[in-house]
Amino acid sequence: MACCEICGGEIFEIGVKTGHYRKDAFHLFRCPECRFVCVGDPWTEYHEVYSDSYYRGNGADPSVDYALDLDSPATTAHMYEWRGILRAVRSLTPLDGAQWLDFGCGAGGLVRYLRGEGVQAFGFERSAIVERVRSEGIPVLDSEEIGGCAGRFDVVTAIEVLEHVQHPLEILREIRRLLKPGGLFFYTTGNSKPYRDRLLRWRYLVPEVHISFFEPETLALALEKTGFRPEWPGYLPGFTDILRYRILKTIGIKHRSMAEVLLPWPALSRSAQAYFKFFAHPVAWADPNNLSSPSTNTLSSYGPLVVGR
Repeated sequence: MACCEICGGEIFEIGVKTGHYRKDAFHLFRCPECRFVCVGDPWTEYHEVYSDSYYRGNGADPSVDYALDLDSPATTAHMYEWRGILRAVRSLTPLDGAQWLDFGCGAGGLVRYLRGEGVQAFGFERSAIVERVRSEGIPVLDSEEIGGCAGRFDVVTAIEVLEHVQHPLEILREIRRLLKPGGLFFYTTGNSKPYRDRLLRWRYLVPEVHISFFEPETLALALEKTGFRPEWPGYLPGFTDILRYRILKTIGIKHRSMAEVLLPWPALSRSAQAYFKFFAHPVAWADPNNLSSPSTNTLSSYGPLVVGR
């Protein structure tokens, strides 16, 4: 019997999705108790999945082009997301003197942007692009360094990371270990609830790379089990910019331009939020009264679970 990664209940197959890049059949399973959905037979040859081609938009997810962030940081539309994340986090917690870790930082674009805004930001990543990121002067910690960072960070972000990992509770426990008591965990990941009855048609479901899917209540349970206090703060400042980037990414626009600047982004973003419920997931605070996270770094024993966005 296969068990749910979140609640331990029995999971049942709900369908098969053929990959876009690797034309294999991937089997999807759902837990009827907590509504967690996962790919039961994920592609785990990570050096093939998250190759240099992946980061250039020539891999399993053609909407990804993180190399562009390194080549054209002044014009990339990704800047809207970075700006929005900073605004959202600032609305939740003070950042004067704070240390911020972007967990699964990809090409390090958020880290570079935050440091340009005066934030003490660092990244953590293990993938084909990481050496090039470091060569650009972006501080990316390795597994050994992250092992010595227990309780160091006031903020940890994981932007489009949780859907990539096979064992979400292990990653959440590690993030909890890295946060100071009372620290903020801010993340984005797809909300599967609006697609509960049409999951196989969900564009976000790219089974070669996206293998874990959550409803808001699923993530609240996962966060509580791993030492967090979930909280629903509503539509935060910055969410309009984050959705602006997502809309541009979806329609294939990679660079900022005068044409898109003229669009009514507050109205467009609010409409997208009302329909797709992107920001229904809770944010999370490291609960000083819930110390369920392990006391030592565990990433080295779990394998390459954090490999990109």
